Amino acid sequence: MSNLFKLALFLLILTFARPESSMAQKAGAAKYKCMIQMTNYMGEGAYVVISLIDSKGAYEKTLYVMGSDKKWYNSLKEWHKFYAKKPTNISAITGASVTGGDRSVNIIEIDQSKLNAGYKLRFESAVEDKNYHVKDLEVPLTTAALAAKNEGTGYIRYVRFIPN
Repeated sequence: MSNLFKLALFLLILTFARPESSMAQKAGAAKYKCMIQMTNYMGEGAYVVISLIDSKGAYEKTLYVMGSDKKWYNSLKEWHKFYAKKPTNISAITGASVTGGDRSVNIIEIDQSKLNAGYKLRFESAVEDKNYHVKDLEVPLTTAALAAKNEGTGYIRYVRFIPN
């Protein structure tokens, strides 16, 4: 009976124990609802990618991709250069493209150590047979910018963030 108790206790500990590093990563990350309102353009659904950009203007991480057909990723030219160098599995952060006038709400995860540290969120957009916008919207990754309504310059009318 004592061996059975020890085994049950061991399995219980394994179930709830996590390595410190993964706990620290989760503690440092925050989830935000990211609502994107598109302009009333005519045409196919837009592919939009949300990237974390460092203080030097370089891509650091892909946070979300709207548009699941990989054959169109090269239309997001600047992001695709970054993605092609270090292809990663982005299926967990990929959703449907979004059409003119529509609204999309997605959850993005942001490392809180990047907040107020010179980083930006870049929204790139592309529509088949139409213009590509490398900086449809760039949002400084600050507390104030995340609380504000941020206006786009291409297919994106505006973006709002809500802590989740």
